[in-house]
Amino acid sequence: MARTATPGSREKILCTAGGLFYRHGVRAVGMNQVIDAVGCGKNLLYTHFPSKDDLVAAYLRACRRERDRSSAALNEQVPGDDPAARLRALVGEIAATATRPDFRGCAFRLYLTEFPEDEGEPARVARDYLRDTRAEIDGLVARLDVSDPGQLADRIWLIVEGLYASAARPGTAAAAATATRLVEDLLADATPN
Repeated sequence: MARTATPGSREKILCTAGGLFYRHGVRAVGMNQVIDAVGCGKNLLYTHFPSKDDLVAAYLRACRRERDRSSAALNEQVPGDDPAARLRALVGEIAATATRPDFRGCAFRLYLTEFPEDEGEPARVARDYLRDTRAEIDGLVARLDVSDPGQLADRIWLIVEGLYASAARPGTAAAAATATRLVEDLLADATPN
């Protein structure tokens, strides 16, 4: 007779695997390493996650939920419905995240860097997140009274990409401060006084 899984075992596996994937990279972490780190049996792991792709997709979906919660909290902190203030807050939050000592980059970008040709579920989760984040920036910029919203959105997106690319490197704090000032300057130059 098959045993039933212990309550919370799926979350424990996902949390442990997620930490390993984030610290070491998805490619470097095997399922046996996850089993050893969790202290569970192979059957339990594969009951919850039939393949490594299933586990990686679940990890990226968990990262997405966390980013969505952070974004919602950030939107609650920005008074009113000012798109420029929301853009400043968004870039400021990313800059603050990039300077955390435990931050080694965006989980979605890291995955797509490891597996640029992947078309499976993990890549879809990562690409969907990046598409939606870019759409959020495009939508906020579109609400500003600027002559070229596409160009401004491209520039802000490039700053966001640069923040993530500079994470976990010497000088990240200086890069983060420069990025937030650059967005301030772009918004000041693009919007009427």
